[in-house]
Amino acid sequence: MNWSTLDWPLIGEATIDTLLMTGWSLLWTVIIGLPLGVYLFLTSDRQLLANKPIYQSVSLVVNILRSVPFLILLIVLIPFTRLIMGSALGVGGAIPPLVVGAAPFFARLVENVLRELDPGISEACRAMGANSRQTVLWALLPEATTGIISAVVVTTIMLISYSAMSGVIGGGGLGDLAIRFGYQRYQTEVMIITVVILILMVQLVQSVGDYLVQHFNRK
Repeated sequence: MNWSTLDWPLIGEATIDTLLMTGWSLLWTVIIGLPLGVYLFLTSDRQLLANKPIYQSVSLVVNILRSVPFLILLIVLIPFTRLIMGSALGVGGAIPPLVVGAAPFFARLVENVLRELDPGISEACRAMGANSRQTVLWALLPEATTGIISAVVVTTIMLISYSAMSGVIGGGGLGDLAIRFGYQRYQTEVMIITVVILILMVQLVQSVGDYLVQHFNRK
């Protein structure tokens, strides 16, 4: 292994690309997944908007998207990605499949977090005349803050992993760097450094998440 020949500017660019992919994908995952998870909870049995057919229909879609392996999802969504992003390559090309893969996962985590809350919260809000929207915004989400933060952390770590896999189809970032240089050109040092950077990213996300959970728990 020849560490002196490492192209650090290229590694830095790939790291930034991975951060951009993860950041933008996480933003859209939360924007889509949070209300979807809340809706799944509200339409489930014995909840404010209980509706079995709707719940089962939405739940089926979520389960289908969650069950498709991400590499297959990357390939299947190439036409859709080209349609909305103009290209299926690079950072922009990786974001749509990342969101489609992560949003259902995050939605299910949010639903599970809300299920763990004391049922008396919804009942108390209903007794005070609060509607579904007020119950969610004023009671359920504030009570579920730490659980939702934990869900965001888990989803972020998953997105970091998925962003690396997107390198298989030229998605850019550290995964693309590891495949093009570490695997195809047998540059083991590149493979090692990309793995180390990904591990550091995951550790940083987990540490920040743990701090935020403890901070809001104390409140």
